[in-house]
Amino acid sequence: MSNLILFLAAQILLFTAVASAGDFAKEMNPKRFHKKEKLTHLRVYWHDILSGQNPTAIMIQKAVSNSSTSFGSITMMDNALTSDVPVNSTVVGQAQGFYAGAAQRELGFLMAMNFAFKTGKYNGSTITILGRNTVFSKVREMPVVGGSGVFRLARGYVEARTKWFDPKTGDATVEYNCYVLHY
Repeated sequence: MSNLILFLAAQILLFTAVASAGDFAKEMNPKRFHKKEKLTHLRVYWHDILSGQNPTAIMIQKAVSNSSTSFGSITMMDNALTSDVPVNSTVVGQAQGFYAGAAQRELGFLMAMNFAFKTGKYNGSTITILGRNTVFSKVREMPVVGGSGVFRLARGYVEARTKWFDPKTGDATVEYNCYVLHY
């Protein structure tokens, strides 16, 4: 009899624990935001500097042997985002993340980066970009998959266009036109 009582007590405790586990989340009314969705266009210039004494990007994993496409390489970056093409233009933020050689038959990278803005009304806000970048295509499109601060709940896309590339060093300047929907 005592085993039965003990068994029933354990079952009740287990049921209570399972039933209360669902309390960590609740649905919310989207109207709670009380804001209209906005579309913001940002144009910034991304400076990827692999050369010199102060590189902004470093390769942390070399490509697989005999790869002309950089397949398998991983490069971490903390690149300046500026308001104009010259590298000494006004810095408006940083592109922080990595790009990895993900294509075996062409030069194509997986890009995973945050654009962290440091000036003006977007100071402290970020957008997150995650997508495929075939660097020799004239225009590359990648999705904006999120954001923070002003760009909370962001979605959208970016278009990347190479403005300058040095084949000897790998240094490059890329124009990013960012189209971001946010509240």
